[in-house]
Amino acid sequence: MSTAPVKVDYYFSAMSSFAYVGNAAFHAMAKRLSLDVTYRPVKLGEVFARSGGVAVKDRDPARLRNRLLELKRWKLHHGLEMNVEPKFFPTDPTLADLSIIAVQEAGGDAAALITAIMRKLWVEEQNIAERDVIAACLDACGEDREAVLKAADSDAIKAIYAANTERGLEVDIIGSPCVVYQGEAFWGQDRFFMAEEAILSGRAPIIIGR
Repeated sequence: MSTAPVKVDYYFSAMSSFAYVGNAAFHAMAKRLSLDVTYRPVKLGEVFARSGGVAVKDRDPARLRNRLLELKRWKLHHGLEMNVEPKFFPTDPTLADLSIIAVQEAGGDAAALITAIMRKLWVEEQNIAERDVIAACLDACGEDREAVLKAADSDAIKAIYAANTERGLEVDIIGSPCVVYQGEAFWGQDRFFMAEEAILSGRAPIIIGR
C-alpha cells in the first residue's frame, strides 16, 4: 500500500541570510523524507513588525555582531560559499519572492529558482531586487522569464504573497526560514533536525496557546 508524502509548509524570504545558510540542508531533508513542500515566501519585514522582531538594519551593534558570528560559524559548518556581508544586503526581495511563487503556481521547479536567486545575493554579489538578475535566474532554471515575470506582477500572485504572510503569522512564524508541520512551527535552519524528528516519530504536534 502506497503512503502519501508528508506535507510541510516552508516559510522564508529570498533575502534571508539564514534561509540561504539552511537551503541545501532543507532540500536534502526534503529529498531524504520525500516531503511534499509548499514554498511560502513571506513579507519578512511585516513578519518582524507584527511578531516583535527587528529588521537587521535596526538592531543593536551587539546583536549585529552576534548575527555575523553565527553566519560565519554556520558557513564553516556547512562548507558554504558565502559572503556574510554581501554588497546588496539588505535589498528589496519582493520581485524574487513573487517570482518564486509564480514558478510554484505554474508547476515549475521552485527549489531550483530559490537556490539560484540566493546564490546571486550571497555568493555572486548581485542585487536580487533587479529584474535582470531575476530574469537571469529564470533562464538558468529553464523557466519562461517573460511569463514568470508577468505573473509575478499580477494581482493573483501578490495576493498569494500577502496570504502566505498572514497564514505564517497565524501559525507563529517569527522569522526565516521556518518549517511548519501539522501546524507546529520550527523556526530557524538549526531546528530542521527537530522537524525531521517530529516527522519520523509520528508524534502529535506541539501547539502552544493557539
